[in-house]
Amino acid sequence: MKIGVLALQGAFREHIQMLKQLGVETKEIRNKEDLEDIQGIILPGGESTAMGKLLVDLNIKDKLKNMIENGLPVLGTCAGMILLANKLSNDSTSHLALMDILVKRNAYGRQLGSFTTYENFKGIEDPVKMIFIRAPYIEKVGDNVDILATVNNNIVAARANNILVISFHPELTEDTKVHKYFLEMCKASSLN
Repeated sequence: MKIGVLALQGAFREHIQMLKQLGVETKEIRNKEDLEDIQGIILPGGESTAMGKLLVDLNIKDKLKNMIENGLPVLGTCAGMILLANKLSNDSTSHLALMDILVKRNAYGRQLGSFTTYENFKGIEDPVKMIFIRAPYIEKVGDNVDILATVNNNIVAARANNILVISFHPELTEDTKVHKYFLEMCKASSLN
């Protein structure tokens, strides 16, 4: 199995390290041609506006959107969640617009508002370490979206079929549970 990691901006190196630690082959996605031959993709945290612009400028957006619409498993962390959301409550921009969620950007405020907690995550046995850095959260989900985790009544993880989004940064911890959960999604998808 080969997992692509969008490597235009943001915390892509940390995701690659986490996947390598789990023995998974990775591929940095920097142009449209890099999307060939992957069984899943991670859209990392970073600056969603910059990543959204680069997806268009580098001609990646349409092919990536089509692949996800056709079942490619995707994990969007922090900015990746914003890229995948249908709507943002505090910004008129939409990027890939593939998941029926309403997301609030920078919901937890500035860098100084960053925090760490441990919370339950549906489908994962033990609590997951969650690091939030200028994180978004989901204000509203559509009917086909399964809520996986909340922090202080805010939705911080959700899934709709092949799309998994989280507000926090598992790649900045030693905790591999969220990446393993995503890899199980990829394995199940490749069996279909």
